[in-house]
Amino acid sequence: MKKHDTVKNVPGDPAPEQETCETAEPTEPTTLEEQISLLKEHLAAKEVESRENWDRFVRERADLENYRKRTNREKEELLNYGTKSLIEEILPVVDSLERALVHANEDDISAVVEGIRMTHCILLSALKKFGVTPVESAGATFNPEFHQAMTQVPTDQTPPNTVVEEFQKGYMLKDRLLRPTMVSVSTAPK
Repeated sequence: MKKHDTVKNVPGDPAPEQETCETAEPTEPTTLEEQISLLKEHLAAKEVESRENWDRFVRERADLENYRKRTNREKEELLNYGTKSLIEEILPVVDSLERALVHANEDDISAVVEGIRMTHCILLSALKKFGVTPVESAGATFNPEFHQAMTQVPTDQTPPNTVVEEFQKGYMLKDRLLRPTMVSVSTAPK
């Protein structure tokens, strides 16, 4: 049947059935009091949700602040006491030097020299434990990444741009340069 068709009752024919379609639509509040009551319920629910969100925000903010304080405290502790193990390794060197000074006399200078050599070995082994190694440069080609040229020496005994003399050792900390080696570099004679 089309929308515009009309049904006519013919005598003797049964009456056309009328379709009743009932849907479960929420009933709109009809009175003003019902509308106000419904709005109050919605408002109360939203207030509870708002309080829960605020509490969650405050807890998360406190957690973040505690984390920040803890990391700052750990960083400060690391800066203050991070070298503790290195210092513990170097203290025996100080003790050895103090013992050498107590036992030093002008008559037995060889014992002092031997004590200094032993102390030097102890110190180098302590530094090596922490990844500190000397930069080897005697006879090496000058490399500005590891060497600092202090003077140039004209000579025909070594190729130009070769380290001739080392004034101060350079050191590496694992794969980083701590201090460049101060050297004199050969040049071609004039």
